[in-house]
Amino acid sequence: MLDILQTVLALIVTLGILVTIHEYGHFWVARRCGVRVLRFSVGFGNPIFSRYDRHGTEFAIAAIPLGGYVKMLDEREGPVPEEQRHEAFTSKPPGQRIAIAAAGPVANFMFAIAAYWLLSVVGFTTVAPITGDITEGSIADAMGLRSGMEIHQVDGRDVTSWRDINMRLLERAGEDSSISLTVSDGQGRRTLNAELGGWQLPDENPSPLSQFGLTPLRPDVPAVIGEVVPGGQAQAGGLEAGDRVVAVDGEPIADWYELVERIQQSPGKTQQWLVERSGEQQTLDITPATRTVDGTEQGHVGAGVAQVDWPENMLRDVRYGPVAAIPNAFSETWSDTRLTLVAIKKMITGLLSPTNLSGPITIARVAEASVSSGFEDFVRFLAYLSVSLGILNLLPIPVLDGGHIVYYAIEAVRRRPLSEQVQALGLRIGMAMILTLMVFALYNDLMRL
Repeated sequence: MLDILQTVLALIVTLGILVTIHEYGHFWVARRCGVRVLRFSVGFGNPIFSRYDRHGTEFAIAAIPLGGYVKMLDEREGPVPEEQRHEAFTSKPPGQRIAIAAAGPVANFMFAIAAYWLLSVVGFTTVAPITGDITEGSIADAMGLRSGMEIHQVDGRDVTSWRDINMRLLERAGEDSSISLTVSDGQGRRTLNAELGGWQLPDENPSPLSQFGLTPLRPDVPAVIGEVVPGGQAQAGGLEAGDRVVAVDGEPIADWYELVERIQQSPGKTQQWLVERSGEQQTLDITPATRTVDGTEQGHVGAGVAQVDWPENMLRDVRYGPVAAIPNAFSETWSDTRLTLVAIKKMITGLLSPTNLSGPITIARVAEASVSSGFEDFVRFLAYLSVSLGILNLLPIPVLDGGHIVYYAIEAVRRRPLSEQVQALGLRIGMAMILTLMVFALYNDLMRL
């Protein structure tokens, strides 16, 4: 129950931040254009808290935290007194209405730039993208990648972490052209090339790294228990934090990964674990519980690994000065924008499965994980989600900001607005499209559970 509450809270905080930023963009520009703002709401439904400022605008926090809106004085929603007509949204020229509609997405992009600038100035430590095992016959193997190489660039673009490489590879999924990686080892830097040949990512749980044939180099992880989940099979069998697993069913255990493999291969089967505790060895009977992962039954015992410190030679400190951080922040934001646009294009063309579309449940789980991981991960997640929200709202779909911008642009060219019938039809089509996407994304979320 506590985990569910933490996940819900992470979703509320994440969406609350992004929605406030988005709606404040609309609000700020509307005020500058002389439009009377009636309500600024974070969330939908009945307000649970509200107050009014000196301009008469109500600032509210509503009960359903899945969005927000800025309500402006609008002649389409009812009669407007003659003395206030100049403050109505509909009385403003198309250019100002376009600016107001675009201000929300622009605020999302500005937030992402500010977030990446802050991370660049504060600095962070990342694990160097040094290759581990290379899958035989993979693209990575064909291009000559070998264990122990550090990757510095993908297609001429700098990378400093496995996250960067994952994003670059995701952009190239489904393509037939060549890809280049700049790497270094004991012989210095060099560039390796290979043909992608239309390589595809699996529909379920796509992993660009593993599909490409890459495994990150990891430090040795001994089979030492770091935590025991209350009520799990590990606790039932007498396992304690700090125990080192020496052998399972008489076979020595080399590291944590081998222990996990032995557990997963034995769902429901009792195993004899030889563990070392406080310098003494003892035998415990552990019966892994059964769970289904991707249609396959796997064992699990409810235990976590003890934390392992990364070797200094595998860590990289990344930090920029206040001025140098500005172009880096723009570059990071552009990378997120490019990745989102490429993903949308590939979903439309069939190169990337629509099952990758995520809804509020997945966002909540990722938000909770990023909060738990620390400040850097949470800020990066917020920045990426903010960019995605900005792009989504700029799509030329009625109901979204992009659809309104199209309407106002057509009005500017025709010098008269589209008929109410056309706008009403567009509204119905837009609502149907958005609801379909929401239902599909929620379905994907439930399937992931």
